[in-house]
Amino acid sequence: MPPLTTSVFDLPDRLSAKAAPELVAGDERHFAAIEEGLAQTIAEVSDRLDAARRAPGGVGREAMDRDAEIHRLTARLRLLRRFGLDLCLGRVVLADDPEPLYVGRFGLTDSTGRRLLVDWRSPAAEPFFAATHANPMGLASRRRYRWNSGRIGDYWDEVFTVDGLEGHAALDDQSAFIASLAGNRSSRMRDVLGTIQADQDAIIRAGSRGALVVDGGPGTGKTVVALHRTAHLLYADPRLGHRRGGVLFVGPHRPYLSYVADVLPSLGEEGVQTCTVRDLVAEGATAQPETDPEVARLKSSAALVKAIDAAVRLYEEPPAAGMTVSTHWADVRLTPDDWAAAFDAVEPGTPHNEAREQIWSELVAILLDKHLDEGDGDEDDLSPELLNRSLRQNRELVTALDRAWPMLEATDLVADLWTVPAYLRACAPWLSREEADRLRRADAERWTVSDLPLLDAARHRLGDSGASLRERRREASVAAERRRMADVIDSVVAADADGEGAVTMLRGRDLQDSLIDETALPTADRDLLAGPFAHVVVDEAQELTDAEWQMLLQRCPSRSFTIVGDRAQARDGFAESWQERLERIGLDRITMASLSVNYRTPQEVMAEAEPVIRAALPDANVPASVRSSGIPVVHGSAAERDAVLEAWLAAHPEGIACVIGDPTFRATPRVRSLTPRLSKGLEFDLVVLVDPQEFGTGVAGAVDRYVAMTRATQRLVVLTGAGRG
Repeated sequence: MPPLTTSVFDLPDRLSAKAAPELVAGDERHFAAIEEGLAQTIAEVSDRLDAARRAPGGVGREAMDRDAEIHRLTARLRLLRRFGLDLCLGRVVLADDPEPLYVGRFGLTDSTGRRLLVDWRSPAAEPFFAATHANPMGLASRRRYRWNSGRIGDYWDEVFTVDGLEGHAALDDQSAFIASLAGNRSSRMRDVLGTIQADQDAIIRAGSRGALVVDGGPGTGKTVVALHRTAHLLYADPRLGHRRGGVLFVGPHRPYLSYVADVLPSLGEEGVQTCTVRDLVAEGATAQPETDPEVARLKSSAALVKAIDAAVRLYEEPPAAGMTVSTHWADVRLTPDDWAAAFDAVEPGTPHNEAREQIWSELVAILLDKHLDEGDGDEDDLSPELLNRSLRQNRELVTALDRAWPMLEATDLVADLWTVPAYLRACAPWLSREEADRLRRADAERWTVSDLPLLDAARHRLGDSGASLRERRREASVAAERRRMADVIDSVVAADADGEGAVTMLRGRDLQDSLIDETALPTADRDLLAGPFAHVVVDEAQELTDAEWQMLLQRCPSRSFTIVGDRAQARDGFAESWQERLERIGLDRITMASLSVNYRTPQEVMAEAEPVIRAALPDANVPASVRSSGIPVVHGSAAERDAVLEAWLAAHPEGIACVIGDPTFRATPRVRSLTPRLSKGLEFDLVVLVDPQEFGTGVAGAVDRYVAMTRATQRLVVLTGAGRG
């Protein structure tokens, strides 16, 4: 086995003892094998990708399968090339097996099939993350690597047996995990896979059935858990694969999604849809906050969302009077019972607009039967296709159906609720007259964030208003393709000398249909966020209203959720338990998990942040910090803002800071400027908090101050006196 040209270990002089051959020689040999195996795998995947690209494109399903394989191989190659030897996270040695087991971001074997790395998500890798001294899970020792620019700058050994220590481990006063916490932040979430802790790993590997709630305060790794659990579920649970619906990941705001954007691709998962609640509705991009708290409260109700169904049903009444329908063959009577039968033919769960075509098809069938029953022989050549074409030209029948089952737009439906109080009270009779009047507004389509769940519910209930037209166009295209193929087949059959044999099989309808290129037929662009999804992960879930929860339930019929949040960080308060809240909005099979250790926020910062939240929420779940930065919280004047930042930037060539609460500050490449709400879920080396007393009163103000303070991983500076009203 060829040795590495350069040692993979690049330990500083102060750690020279860790470079002893008896400690690292085995790793050096194994890394040489990994390097060779990785190069071989890259070459093999590259060859397969080239072959797939050279293969004939095909048509229909064949073309789709080829494209899917090219996409899969491209993603695999991108992941293989993304990492070098740093794809190895560490190793474990079992008490009954001296051969180390190396854990990586993905599995890797050599040309003989020998396992060089086990995937971090596999059961074999679980002890690397989950073993503790109380439960060593059969380990003798564990080693975690700390990578820097593709080489190991440090490593940390733990031993679980006496035999694990002798000549195999280098012990430190400081763990690799704690050391990594003090490292500099950047605009993207750091890679933390190698330092996932046992309490986090247990949640990451938990099953997907039902709703798992992960409750934890600031710095406990909730976001780490949410992201890595997403990757683990897609690897371990075949029921959640992309072909089965996949996973939807919902974050609190756009800066958060940008911050975590690189995590899932680095774990080999590029197909996960990520979004905010706003992104689920087209109007979310321009929706404004609801300025009236009472209106916001009324619209946050799940009952009001469910009133959308009643609003639509008022437009689904069959005509009470009969009519005579004139066709090219005869005049036929269409009775109220016939209308009712056509309306009853709608399949349960069909969206309103898409059901209209089912009603029309049933009307055609009813009228065809009446023609045949009452005909005098002129209908011998009558077919459903011919009658359908004739009825489409009958303006009276089309108008009658338009009135009884009109095509509706979600925006019009919701706007009518806010402009016609009688319509609103008919759909939501539990509202008082005063509440209905409170919801009324002149500019009905000046959408607010509180309107989004109702618009979403209306779209799901109504469906696509253009679906019927596209289906008719598609049917016309199929008919045209069949005629074209029939002409081609007639020519081929005519060229057959005896008109027999395999060539005549081309006249069969099934074979003709298989020759139609469905990829060339008209289709609608798919809404990637519409669902259904097999699993939904929600971070900062404590902020969701009951109405917003309905948007997510609509997209996950299996009710398989990972719900991550902190009740103490809910701006509107969270007096209930998670169990009570989730059962009320329609979830069952709820499992609770708790994270209680704050890995991120220094003790010095938490000592000041804890009284802030306990003043408003005495029972807040405030986690205990595991580390001290040795840097006290600094208080000063707002006039010192720029000087504080300049001094910190000069002393810290790396890292990222944030000014929270000062809209006059313009962001720079290394200093963000955010509101308290937009800082949620993020972390910074330095946080400069400006006039936190201006954040508001009550629970919302306390939560904003608490959230903003706990974004700091090293230093917190609180400045007052900016003088804003």
